[in-house]
Amino acid sequence: MAPSFVRAAFSSALWLSLLVPSDASALLAQRAGPVLPSGWTYQGCYVDNLNGRILGQRQADNTALTVEKCIATCAGLGYSVAGMEYSSECYCDNYLINGGTQASADTQCSNTCSGNSAEQCGGANRMSVYAKGALVVRQAPGPQKTGLPGNWAYQGCITEGTNNQKVWKYQIVSQNANSPTTCLSACQKFGYQAAGLEYGTECYCGDDVDRAAAGSTAAPEGDCSNTCSGDSQYLCGGGNRLTWYLWKGAPLYVWNYPTGAAAGQYQLLIGGVCIPLLTTSGVNGKYTFVEKYGTGEPNSTGAYELDVSQLGNPSLAWRTMHVKTDVFCSASVTLPDKAGRQINIGGWSGDSTFGIRLYWPDGSPGVASTNDWQENVSELSLQKGRWYPSAMVMTNGSILVIGGETGSNGPPQPNLEILPRPGGAGVVNLDWLQRTDPNNLYPFLAVVPSGILVIYYNEARILDENTFATIKTLPNLPGGVTNPGAGRTYPLEGTTMLLPQYAPFSDPLGVLVCGGSTVGAGLALDNCVSTQPEAANPQWTIERMPSQRVMPCMTALPDGTYMILNGAHQGVAGFGLATDPNHNAVLYDPSKPVNQRMSVMANTTIDRLYHSEAILMQDGRVLVSGSDPQDNVHPEEYRVEVFVPPYLLSGKARPSFTIANKAWAYGASIPITVQLNGGGATRVSMMGAESSTHGNSMGQRTLFPAVSCAGNTCTITAPPNPHVAPLGWYQLFLLDGPTPSASTWIRLGGDPANLGNWPPYPDFKKPGV
Repeated sequence: MAPSFVRAAFSSALWLSLLVPSDASALLAQRAGPVLPSGWTYQGCYVDNLNGRILGQRQADNTALTVEKCIATCAGLGYSVAGMEYSSECYCDNYLINGGTQASADTQCSNTCSGNSAEQCGGANRMSVYAKGALVVRQAPGPQKTGLPGNWAYQGCITEGTNNQKVWKYQIVSQNANSPTTCLSACQKFGYQAAGLEYGTECYCGDDVDRAAAGSTAAPEGDCSNTCSGDSQYLCGGGNRLTWYLWKGAPLYVWNYPTGAAAGQYQLLIGGVCIPLLTTSGVNGKYTFVEKYGTGEPNSTGAYELDVSQLGNPSLAWRTMHVKTDVFCSASVTLPDKAGRQINIGGWSGDSTFGIRLYWPDGSPGVASTNDWQENVSELSLQKGRWYPSAMVMTNGSILVIGGETGSNGPPQPNLEILPRPGGAGVVNLDWLQRTDPNNLYPFLAVVPSGILVIYYNEARILDENTFATIKTLPNLPGGVTNPGAGRTYPLEGTTMLLPQYAPFSDPLGVLVCGGSTVGAGLALDNCVSTQPEAANPQWTIERMPSQRVMPCMTALPDGTYMILNGAHQGVAGFGLATDPNHNAVLYDPSKPVNQRMSVMANTTIDRLYHSEAILMQDGRVLVSGSDPQDNVHPEEYRVEVFVPPYLLSGKARPSFTIANKAWAYGASIPITVQLNGGGATRVSMMGAESSTHGNSMGQRTLFPAVSCAGNTCTITAPPNPHVAPLGWYQLFLLDGPTPSASTWIRLGGDPANLGNWPPYPDFKKPGV
């Protein structure tokens, strides 16, 4: 006769716990008594396959199975329930599933174990069940409708789209961890407000509008019958059927859609003479363009300068310059010397990878320039050849050069060096660059108060500025919902900017990283992430962008906002490796609440793919150039555009100012004479001299120093030290409410590294110190 049991039921409708039988010792005595591990007890004979398997993890059949062996296998795998069936089958789990019920008689589990005829191992669709602790029984699975994360709500079962179209494109496959909780949490984290689960193992993220666009329709609830691989009490869709959920809380993102002048405007500036790989704002009011030399157009000299005051006469607007080696995928910054010379380092192969090139900007808008790039690799060269390196002005005025490859598609160059080379100093090897090769090229560099911030691949760290040892490792940058390990630097190219700094400069500095892509699939990212690297516990905040974007450019504007533009919706950086150009510009305003900062702005009609650039002009517009896809689909792009931000289209009169002191000491008080128009609060911004290439704006920085005004005289307090505002050249703008003036170049902090006397060779022109 079957033994009696004492049962205990949990209050939840989905859970039922069955406790150890009150007469377990008598029952075990009836059954030939296997030797059980501590805490394990026999729970009875249960019906299997009435609503599906009652234990979800089947082990390999064993012709020598015993109760002890099955329990040992399950316990070793971390399970607390073991079951034997058909003499040689062993099953594991942490609970009975599918509403498992006890057989009417324990003798129905009468099959002897294949490895011990004195023990019973279930029967036909009958399972001998053992458990460690109380046995929990889960009812037959259904869609999860309660206990969902956040503000998600169950919506039902739907079909996939017409013509085999997927409703949502962001897919996560998990053979053993898919559940409504894990799926919805992942979608929510990356800003998706609709989610679906399919085939038990698949999670999809997207938006509700995708459902109608794909042609999905409602399906019978019974069509979604697959149990979730990560939680067998719930159903996760079926064959081409989705169990789907909709976010019902406050929107996870709000994108703004300004119209008319408020959306900004693209304008064609001038027809180009080259396909630039790198553009730089010169302190002479002109813009330098460098392009491939020797591997580019056969008539190219590798360098040109644009004077936008001469747009009516292209022969005067463009000046031909010259380089001696190939600047293909090199790096540039503006030196803090009193001439504001531009330095370009590295290149494509051979001598060019060691190249150090210097240009002293002369002339002025409307006044012809005569200086040219100077280079002599036999005299002045890098210690290591570098292709795709980055460069930065350090707090002592020296130039940091880091990373790259040894040459065209060569081995990595996982080290750094300093210019001018300190006496006897070699390179500093960096194991983290070696480890993340080849997805760390053109790493993002920035001075922060505690050292040097480096962002590469999907990692970030702060280095000691003297020893270059790591003093802080940040959490990895989040990637995309389908691939948390997606990258942000070339070739998985995104773009990075430092967020604005405000006097008295006591708040932690912020950094913003937008776009990127995944290894292999080249699935462009549709988010920006930001953090404060020097906070006690920095964490990355994810903000969804209106569209996917790889190879974007980002330009800081003088009002503290940022333009995100250029790039593609799909692929990675490189020749012919991206498709579907992204023509839309996005304005990012960090003064607004998180996930409400992005505005969808005007569109261009020009494809801007690999080797496109964007830099801030002195009149407050954005200079947009380049595109070198070499894919026989999209054109090699010579045309130069500008993006005109809304602050220049409002019809408001622009402020102006004059300044006598353009060489500032840290902490100095600087008077300016202003002409304001009553447009609002008076501010000044300092915009670091930048060189744009591959989404990396080397030298970019936005500062709002303290300013006070009396009448038409305002006094600016210069930033306090080079850890807040590195040495060098800045565009100074005056803002009357939202409207900026044209800028004037100022120089901050002098030349403590004596770069004005470098290099010590007579064939290089030097401004002195």
